[in-house]
This record gives sequence, structure tokens and C-alpha cells, in this order.
Amino acid sequence: MNQRVLVLNQDFSPMSVCSVQRAFLLIYLDKAELLNSVRNNFLRTVSRNFPMPSVIRINHYITVPYRGVVMTRQNIFKRDNNQCQYCGTNKELTLDHVIPRSRGGRSNWKNLVTACKRCNTRKGDFTLQEAEMKLMNSPYKPSYLVFIRESSGFVQDEWRKYLEPIVA
Repeated sequence: MNQRVLVLNQDFSPMSVCSVQRAFLLIYLDKAELLNSVRNNFLRTVSRNFPMPSVIRINHYITVPYRGVVMTRQNIFKRDNNQCQYCGTNKELTLDHVIPRSRGGRSNWKNLVTACKRCNTRKGDFTLQEAEMKLMNSPYKPSYLVFIRESSGFVQDEWRKYLEPIVA
């Protein structure tokens, strides 16, 4: 039961992802409604079967004060698909400043990329041009909804119609 459930606000805007157990509890307590269930999967009790939720909608609108993605090491790795942005490997990953800190580079979404130890050492304190290296993908600050869609690793077909219209 490692399935994940997309949680929508009352206005159908994506809010978060939760466990099946949490989603079922919200439905059972009448705090949310089931919009989509996983086909041919059920939560079983002694006397009943319940559809396994895939997408739920909260019954009362919840004001979410901040919807940004927190810049953490793990979130940068997720954004970069756990791949070195120079060579593509997924072994011995670290973070690299595209513009080195010694040259005024800041620690932000647009200056940090995932790099393996080998490439990070090779690049060292140089710029991309000086090190004669290229990035596979340019670093960017992900929006909250794009981050759910692309980086959660749990996107299911039932979620697509709620997440597809959001293009960043």
C-alpha cells in the first residue's frame, strides 16, 4: 500500500500528495470526496470493500499561504532527476555552483545543479566556459505544481487531467 494520492483543494487546484491511509481517513470522516480511484484495487475490511483513492478533493477551501518549493539538497536532486548535469551519471552526487561562490555565485535554484564528484572536481573553481563543460539542462526554480507533477515520482494517469493544464 505504497500508493500516493493527489489532494486537490475545493477549487480543484492541486495542494499536495498524501498516503492512501490519510486520504481514506479524510474521505471516511467526510472531509474530502473521492474523485478518482485506482482501477481494480480496493481497501478491504471484514465486511466491505472500499475503492482505493487516487485523487481526492477537500470539501472546504483551504487557504495555502505559500506554495513555493523549498530549496534543499534533496529538492535540487529531484529537480535534476538524480543525475549529474554534466555527464548524466547517478553515482556519488553532490551539488555544484554553476558560477563559483568565490566569483560571486549565490546558492539559489538558478545557480545550483546536481553534479557527480568527478565532474564537480573537474570543474572546480572555474566557470563553465573556462572548464570547457556544458550543462545537460539549465537550472531553474520549479513552481510548486510542476514540482508535484515532475518530481514526486508518483504521478499517475488519473492525476494528469488535474496537473496537465499547469505548464511553467
